[in-house]
Amino acid sequence: MSIAVTMVRIYLTESDRLLKQLLSKLHDEEKVRGVTVFRGVSGFGKSGTMHSAGLLDLSSDLPVVIEFFDEPGKVSEIIKHLNTLVGAGHIMSWPGELNE
Repeated sequence: MSIAVTMVRIYLTESDRLLKQLLSKLHDEEKVRGVTVFRGVSGFGKSGTMHSAGLLDLSSDLPVVIEFFDEPGKVSEIIKHLNTLVGAGHIMSWPGELNE
């Protein structure tokens, strides 16, 4: 048996300083079904600026991806709020199925 969910991926960099705020929103306020945060070793976005770290670097501007999922209606409302916090072109979503 499976249930319909919406997956969401938010692209940031560490310098955006939104990670704690977004995690608090998703975990404490919205209580979504699941959240994972990925820290990238390299990446670039619309600006074309490469954000990366070498073996000896401790960069504080690496790519960060927040991924979460929940029921489609709930996610739709969350995305409306996230759009006020995160710039355009940083949020992706798609339908999925959760096996239960």
